Amino acid sequence: MKKCVITVVGKDTVGIIAKVCNYLADTQINILDISQTIVSGYFNMMMIVDFAAATKEFGTVDEELEELGKSIGVVIKCQREEIFDMMHRI
Repeated sequence: MKKCVITVVGKDTVGIIAKVCNYLADTQINILDISQTIVSGYFNMMMIVDFAAATKEFGTVDEELEELGKSIGVVIKCQREEIFDMMHRI
């Protein structure tokens, strides 16, 4: 299993979760865990996904998610689990 962490942050609008999840499904990326909150009109979502069966390379998915985020007015970041863990060590 190749896990990645995807974060989505921005002003809340209709369809953010649907558009991100549809992209992941179309790319054969399985969502393992998902958490989302809305605070004062701002949307925040964190997903742990399994990248093992993905039909595209990590770099391509990262770029396409960034572009998807721009098109819906949010910032989407995708990081490999091991990089995320190293960046968030105390």
